[in-house]
Amino acid sequence: MERIEHTFKGMGGPCRLRLEVDTSAAADTAIAAAVAEVQRLELKYSRYLPDSLTSRINRAAGLGAPVPIDQETAALLNYANTVWRESAGLFDLTSGVLRRAWDFKSGRCPAQQELEKLLPLVGWERVQWDQDNVYLPERGMELDFGGCVKEYAADSAAAKLRQQGVSAALVDLAGDMAAIGVPEGTSGWPIGIRHPVSKEQAVARVLLPEGGLASSGDYERCIVIDGERYGHILHPRTGWPVRGLVAVSILAGQCLVAGSSATIAMLKPPGDALDWLENLGLPWLAIDADLVVHGTMA
Repeated sequence: MERIEHTFKGMGGPCRLRLEVDTSAAADTAIAAAVAEVQRLELKYSRYLPDSLTSRINRAAGLGAPVPIDQETAALLNYANTVWRESAGLFDLTSGVLRRAWDFKSGRCPAQQELEKLLPLVGWERVQWDQDNVYLPERGMELDFGGCVKEYAADSAAAKLRQQGVSAALVDLAGDMAAIGVPEGTSGWPIGIRHPVSKEQAVARVLLPEGGLASSGDYERCIVIDGERYGHILHPRTGWPVRGLVAVSILAGQCLVAGSSATIAMLKPPGDALDWLENLGLPWLAIDADLVVHGTMA
């Protein structure tokens, strides 16, 4: 078997495919299909692209006309609804609107009045959708698929590789991973989980079997003001950065499930989050504010 690696940019970060194939020629078509799938989903759901479906939905907010959607988007909305319900409202695709107040390159915190203007626009329960249409009833409301689309893209790219006959591959989209099969002679893909502060160190090394691995943390994007660190994960009810765990990694059958579970844990108070992770039934690792490592993968 031959190991092939391919790197590319997608979903706002560095991406890598690792394949085990009989010949390198057999990998070319599969790689092209996987990369095209990631690019397709970025073009469709990126909030930064004016012609994306997400941007069209957000521009139509409060104007009275729903936006047509396809089966794929309806399935993502249904999934988001399930996770919103299971998280008691913590996982909310409408909370991305809060980024209007938070610029983590500015070195400043927003005023409370700025957040109070935006909080009325947060509320998944007000989103109206069915299998054919979606509508945001208030002007200024937004959907942000950023909380799930990268993980979904990892799963989708892995499925494309499988359709092309690849039996062992790892899709890595800036740390969100999906695997099909395992490298020959092993029980999984070797993955290092990076320390949130000492980037060159790994807090754990795991073997990823077929399935997904996703991580969530608040050290990558943050600002420090008067010695206080403000991370980029915002609570949908307060608009302020959460004060919980600093990093969570989860293994699951799908990267999408792993990613949303990690995000929920980050949004919970530390004690509640650790209890929730203990009862989740999935392999996990979490790092608290004192940089103590917890979990079944530790």
